[in-house]
Amino acid sequence: MPTATYEELLVETVPARIDTEQRYESICACFGDLLGKPYRTAAEDKLMDLLGVLILDYDRRHSMPPEDSTPEEILQFLVEQSGKAAHDLLMPVFGEPSHVSEALNGQRRISAEQARELGRLFSVKPGLFV
Repeated sequence: MPTATYEELLVETVPARIDTEQRYESICACFGDLLGKPYRTAAEDKLMDLLGVLILDYDRRHSMPPEDSTPEEILQFLVEQSGKAAHDLLMPVFGEPSHVSEALNGQRRISAEQARELGRLFSVKPGLFV
């Protein structure tokens, strides 16, 4: 039974920087298939390494912002990742459209109660917003 070369595996997989959730899932599935094989060829190991790098890159770009991020940067990130309009999403927390904008721009401090509400809304620790 002939084994595929690394180049043939690349043609079959077409690895590239991951830009969509659908592509992410596809690359993760391919990685998982390789990981689950009891025996891998050197070419499969090499492809698995490349796919791991692509997955890690995507995860880093789509995970939480760095730990030294300001509360407004974290809030901006979470709103962006939600795919919803900031004002619609945050009006129940801040009450006024201008307060939403000010909080997102760092011009308004987020209160402890607002931080608790944001924590519930985004399923994160409220301390991220203080």
